[in-house]
Amino acid sequence: MSTGSMEQLYQQVILDHAKYPHGRGLGDAVEAAARTGESHQVNPTCGDEVTLQVDLDDTGVVRDVRWEGQGCSISQASVSVLHDLVVDQDLTGVDELAATFRALMQSKGAGLDDEHAEDLLGDATAFTGVGRFSARVKCALLGWTALSDALITSGARAREDA
Repeated sequence: MSTGSMEQLYQQVILDHAKYPHGRGLGDAVEAAARTGESHQVNPTCGDEVTLQVDLDDTGVVRDVRWEGQGCSISQASVSVLHDLVVDQDLTGVDELAATFRALMQSKGAGLDDEHAEDLLGDATAFTGVGRFSARVKCALLGWTALSDALITSGARAREDA
């Protein structure tokens, strides 16, 4: 596939997640939740915002992520993709996903030269080009920041671990 075709595909993935977001809508914790955390984050640069709730079971597995937000397609799509990636992951898996996504954002659009990392990120690889625009990186990371903070408020993470 040519570079232009890949960029179009990536743009379409982002637009689809923005238009039909996964996990959108705040509500009550799932029945299996032993811990629930919530975080509200705002990107002061552009005004994007998200409130994210996370439920974990007693073994530390993420059982649900719910969120509500407003902002650009990148911020909203990123939270939608985050939902798909972290539900049913244990905290170690969530940490690996978050670190890999941050590395992708820090790649300045070059992507990750790691097939395992790209497989791990799935649809999140659509955000590769976002790394070329530092103002947009904050948009893409907004939901991930909210998730990290929600894990702290749930008691699953200590503030020093974040």
